[in-house]
Amino acid sequence: MAAQAETIYEATHPPHIPVDPAALPAQLQITDTQQALYDEVLKHFDRDDYALPGVDNGALTEAEKFWLSHECLLRFLRAVKWASAQAAVKRLEDTLKWRREYGVYDLITASHVEPEAVTGKMIIWGYDSDDRPALYLRPSKQNTEETIRQVHYVVWALERVTELMGPGVETLALMVNFADRAKNPSLGQARTVLNILQTHYPERLGRAFVVNVPFLINAFFKLITPFIDPLTRPKLRFNPDCLAEGLFAPDQLISEWSGSAHVEYVHERYWDPLVRMCAERREKEWEQWRLRGAKVGVREWDIKCAVELEGQTQTVALDVPQEPPVDVVVPDTPAGTVVTD
Repeated sequence: MAAQAETIYEATHPPHIPVDPAALPAQLQITDTQQALYDEVLKHFDRDDYALPGVDNGALTEAEKFWLSHECLLRFLRAVKWASAQAAVKRLEDTLKWRREYGVYDLITASHVEPEAVTGKMIIWGYDSDDRPALYLRPSKQNTEETIRQVHYVVWALERVTELMGPGVETLALMVNFADRAKNPSLGQARTVLNILQTHYPERLGRAFVVNVPFLINAFFKLITPFIDPLTRPKLRFNPDCLAEGLFAPDQLISEWSGSAHVEYVHERYWDPLVRMCAERREKEWEQWRLRGAKVGVREWDIKCAVELEGQTQTVALDVPQEPPVDVVVPDTPAGTVVTD
């Protein structure tokens, strides 16, 4: 008789990725022409007198400088197809304004979105074969009426998965399961989420898989497809065999997707550990960013490599067997005897 699979209640920690900080990943290796465009964008934001236009207090905050990483600038340059530095700057400034106005840094907190999380309709769990964190959407577990807070919850989750990405990983795996009579969102809400993803989180979607699509949902996808960016559409696949195609290791794929990980969502056991794990990683990344000057253009690669290597060092230290204490026997000496070397 097969042993019953262990039930898992908490999100997985990021996998350890062997890294050589000097060996830059492919996405950081750019041409001379691209480097010139990057330098122009960096110079624009790295000025001492820079102010975000069209807002009352245009000086960049620490959080905004942290967000404007080397990779962030490159993602937005790729999003405008390297057309010009000015095009990338405009998109970056539009997103900086959106992040302020939408409340990414203040309103959209764990406590604000927690009522949306209690049924496990969206969970972060596991990593695909390319070390992308997986974000699972389970619409059948919808527990609230359609409000802006539902979209806030999506944004909160997107921010958290970026914190759980290891060195060289910049994208996520989106997993949508429409089983159990799942209710699809309205066309308006779907367009809002798509616009946020494509406009303010460019180059963040690595793959999107959708399973158990009933007729009505299929019709819904046909309605929203025209709003999906042409570069995003090839990443969207229906009913893949994640294990047979080598897209996930069995123990990194939840059982409802045919994996071996028996993940059960119990809010009291999942939520606080996830929030704490993300906060701890965020603090470590901020610490490394500050060590590198706390400025615009710091490489995520350098920050995440430092965090990864620090974690590996701590793991090795924990694994090293401790020598048992040695008892030192001091022979008795007569009273009044002076012991010298």
